[in-house]
Amino acid sequence: MNTVVQNVRYAFRQLRRSPGFTITVIFTLALGIGANTAIFTLFDQVLLRMLPVQKPQELVRFEWSGSFRGMGSSFGGEITNYFSYPMYKDLRDKNQVFSGVLAAVRTGVGVSWHNQAQNEDAEMVSGNYFQVLGVRPAIGRLLAPQDDTQKNANPVAVLSYNYWSRRFAMARDVVGQTILVNGHTFTVIGVAAPGFDSAIGGYRPALFVPISMDEQVIPWRVVADDFNNRRSVWLTVAARLKPGVTAEQAQASMQPLWRTLREEEFPQQKDTTPEYHDKFVEKSKLKIISDAQGFFPERTGLKKPLIILMSMSGLLVLMCAINVATLLLLRAAARTREMSMRYALGAKRSRIIGQLVLEGGILGALGAAAGLALAPPIATLLVRLVTNADPGSEPYSSTIDARVLAFTIVLSAFVALLFSIAPAIHYVRPDLANSLRQNAGTASVGSQRFRKVAVGVQIALSVMLLGGAGLFVRTLDHLRSQAIGFDIDHLITFSLDPSGSGYGEAQIPQIMTNAISALSAIPGVTSVGASNDPVLSGNQNRSGFNIPGYKPAPGEDTHFEYARITPGYFATLRQPVLAGREFTLADTKSAPKVVIINLAAAKKYFGGAEKAIGRQIGEREEKAFDLTVIGVVGDINHADLRTKLGPGAWSPFAQASHPTGMDIYLRTAQ
Repeated sequence: MNTVVQNVRYAFRQLRRSPGFTITVIFTLALGIGANTAIFTLFDQVLLRMLPVQKPQELVRFEWSGSFRGMGSSFGGEITNYFSYPMYKDLRDKNQVFSGVLAAVRTGVGVSWHNQAQNEDAEMVSGNYFQVLGVRPAIGRLLAPQDDTQKNANPVAVLSYNYWSRRFAMARDVVGQTILVNGHTFTVIGVAAPGFDSAIGGYRPALFVPISMDEQVIPWRVVADDFNNRRSVWLTVAARLKPGVTAEQAQASMQPLWRTLREEEFPQQKDTTPEYHDKFVEKSKLKIISDAQGFFPERTGLKKPLIILMSMSGLLVLMCAINVATLLLLRAAARTREMSMRYALGAKRSRIIGQLVLEGGILGALGAAAGLALAPPIATLLVRLVTNADPGSEPYSSTIDARVLAFTIVLSAFVALLFSIAPAIHYVRPDLANSLRQNAGTASVGSQRFRKVAVGVQIALSVMLLGGAGLFVRTLDHLRSQAIGFDIDHLITFSLDPSGSGYGEAQIPQIMTNAISALSAIPGVTSVGASNDPVLSGNQNRSGFNIPGYKPAPGEDTHFEYARITPGYFATLRQPVLAGREFTLADTKSAPKVVIINLAAAKKYFGGAEKAIGRQIGEREEKAFDLTVIGVVGDINHADLRTKLGPGAWSPFAQASHPTGMDIYLRTAQ
C-alpha cells in the first residue's frame, strides 16, 4: 500500500514539474473523450436504451399493411403505425396472446394552475396504460381502466415526474388539486415514477390524460367521431406478451383475428370492388414488432447519422490517444537518464513500467474528468441540432447518468492504456551504459519507428475525419440550396391555439383574425399567414377526396395532404400561385366553399393547372362535390426537406366546421 501511495505522489510531482505538458495532454484527452461522451449520451437514448418499465423485452407494438381509405392523423412515421379506436378495442378484447393492450397518442395542451397558463406536451392514453407498462406512482395513483370508461366522464390527469418537479416544486399536496387543461377542469390523481417519460420514444409529456377525454384535450378531433369511426386512424397500439409467448407466436395467432376484423370493416370502405377487397383484406397483415425501446418515428432517420457521428468521434479519440502517446514518447526520451539511474539503483522493471502506466492513468482520469465537464453542453447542443428542439424542451437528456459514466470510464481506461504503452515499451530493455554516459536522453530506434508510425496513423485519421466532415458540409449545403417550393429566409413561425386557454370554437375565428391583424401592423412585418398543418415539421394531415369523372385504379390512394389556411398564407411563404387566385377575406363561412390545390393534384386529376380552375371536388367523408377549385399553387416539400408533398389541398380557415389553433407565419423585412 505504501508503494502505491509513493508512486501516486511521485506521479503527481512529475506532472506538476511540466504544467504545459500536463495541460496540453488533459485538453487533448478532454476533446476526444468529451465528444465521445456527448455523442454516446444521445446514441444511447435513441438506439440502445430500453423503456424504464417492467420487463420491457415483453413489449411489442402493432403495425399493419394493406390498403386504406379514410382519415389518418400521425405525429410521425407511416400511417400504418396508427389504428382507429374501435380497432384498438377489438385487438385488446379479442386476442389470446397478450396480457394487456394499450393505446396512446401525443398532443399539445394549455395547462393553467394558480392563474398561470403554459403550453405543455401531453399524452392521451388508454386506462390500462400504466398497468400494462408496469409503471408505479411516485405519489398518489396512476390511471386505471375505470378512469377510461365513458366519453367525457373522467377528467383526471397524472403528472410526469419531471413536470411535477419543474412546475409544482414536488409538492405532495398536488394530488387532489385541480388544473385547467384547455380551459377544462381536471383533477390531479398522481405522479408517475421518476425516470419514466413515455412509451413514445423521444417524448417527454407533462401529463397523461385518458383517451375518453379527447374532445377536451384535442377538440379538433370532434369532427372525426373517433370513438365510433373505424376509418379514422390516430392511435399507436402496443401490448405485453403473455409469459412464454414469443412475438412470432403472437403474430401467427393474431393474423386470423386481423383478417376477420378487416373483413368486418370492409363494407364501410367506399370501394367495395373485388380488386380492393383483395388489397384491403387478403393482402393485409398485422405485424408484431418489438417495442422494448418505445415507438419512435424519428429513430430510423437518426440511426445512420448517429452511427456516423459515433464512428467519427471514435476516430477522433483514437487520434487524440496517438497524439498523447507521441508526446509521452518524446517526454520519455528526455527522462532516459532518470529511468536508467533508477534501474542502476536496483529498481525492478515492473516498478518502472507500473510507474509509467500509473502516470498515464492519472492523465487519463484528469482528461476524463475534463471531458465529462465538457460533455453536457455539447450533448445539449447536439440534441437541439438533431431534434430541432427549443431550449428547455429537448426530448432527450444531456445529463451524465450511470450508463454514460460507465461508458466514459471504460473509454478513458482504454485510451490511457493505449497511450501508456509507448513510453512503457521505451524502457523495457534500457541501455544503461550509454544512457548514463549521455547528458541528455536520445530516442531509441524502436521509439523513433513508433513515432513515424504514429505520425502516419495521425495523417490517415485526419484525412478520414476531414473527408467525413467535407461530406457532411456538402450534404448540408445541398439541402440548403435544394428547391423546396417556398422561401424560408426572413420567415418566423410560432403556434397559437386559443383552445388551450379554454376558448370555444365560436370564439377561435375572431381571436385568430385579431391576432393576424395585430401582427400585420408590426413594423417590419411584410405579410402574415397561418395554417393548421405546419411545413417541414414532420406533420401529416391527410384526407380522402372524390374527383368527378376520375376512376381510381384498384387500390389507388386518392388521399390529399389537407390543411386549413388564412388569406395571405401563400404570399407569406412565397409559394407561387400558378393559376387562379389565393383566398381573400370574402371567403367566409357563408360564401361558397372553395379550395386551392397544388400542381401535382392538378396534373394528376385534371391534366394541368389551368384546366383545374372551376372544377368541383369533394371530401370523401362529406359525400358531395361541394368544393370549387379557385387556384393552383406550386409543389413544395412538406414533411421534411427531402420529401415532396404529392397531391395537396387547402381550404379557407374561415370555412372550417371546427376551427382550431394554427401555426402562424410572419415574413419580415429585417
